[in-house]
Order: sequence, then structure tokens, then C-alpha cells
Amino acid sequence: MITLKTERDEHAPAIERLLDASFGESRWHKTCQRLRDGQSPVRDLSLVALGRGALVGTVRLWTVNAGRRQALLLGPLAVDPTWQDQGVGAALMKEALRRAKGMGEKAVILVGDEDYYGKFGFTADTTTGLYLPGPVDRQRFLGNELVAGSLKGVQGDVRPLAA
Repeated sequence: MITLKTERDEHAPAIERLLDASFGESRWHKTCQRLRDGQSPVRDLSLVALGRGALVGTVRLWTVNAGRRQALLLGPLAVDPTWQDQGVGAALMKEALRRAKGMGEKAVILVGDEDYYGKFGFTADTTTGLYLPGPVDRQRFLGNELVAGSLKGVQGDVRPLAA
């Protein structure tokens, strides 16, 4: 059994170990990392999964400008390999999206596998007018309209909110 909690400062070392184990050194060179550098995740939307007294999963969301609109950037999502295929990632995704919608957020974007993220409402069709600050496989650049039509017609660069 897992428990989902809002990320707290004391979770940081365990989160970093999980992300290193999940993505390795390459995580620091990914296009989406350019949007996260120097930024803080949205505290109320960034979650950890705890199981048997250990941190076994994490998801973070970040506020970005998507064209002329504000959106959330989801990622990374990581689950300890010994807990994969047990619904931990899905639980983190559902809760993060539920909280985001409850806070009045309108859209979430990410780079990931549509076969996985599609079941949570993400599609490449919603991001066709948006551009990330680096290379990306367009079929993996996905969006989820928490409010119907919130990404319709949106065009421009995705940038950190402070930019």
C-alpha cells in the first residue's frame, strides 16, 4: 500500500536519488530541464508516494508560459523499479491532475510517451502551436486541457514563468 503526500523539503534527498536512478546523468540535459532550471516546482501539486516507510515515487509540476497563456509543465514522474506496474505512477498522475484542476489550473503539458500519458487525457494534438527551448520529438510533446479548449489556438514558445 502507498500513501501520497505533498512534497516537503525533507523529501528532496530521496527524490534526487530516485531521479538519478531512474534517468541517470542524461536528465540534466533534457529539453524540459531548461524550463526547470532555477525554478521551484509548484509545492501543492508536487507529490511523493511513500511505501513501507520509503519514498517510492515522485511527480512534480512547474508553472510555465505556453505562448501567451500560463500552463503547468509536468515532470519528472518517476517510480522505484520495485514498485513499478503496481499503479504508483497512475496514482501520482491522477492526484496531481485532480489537484491542479481543483486549483483552477487550465492546462498541463509534458514530454512523454502518449501510450502511457494518453490514458490521463494527454495528446499531441493540443501542443501543435507550441515550441520547447530545444529538440523534442513532436509526437512526445503532449498536452492535457483541464478546461476544455484551454490550449486551442495557443501558439508560441514555452518559457519559465519568470522569463
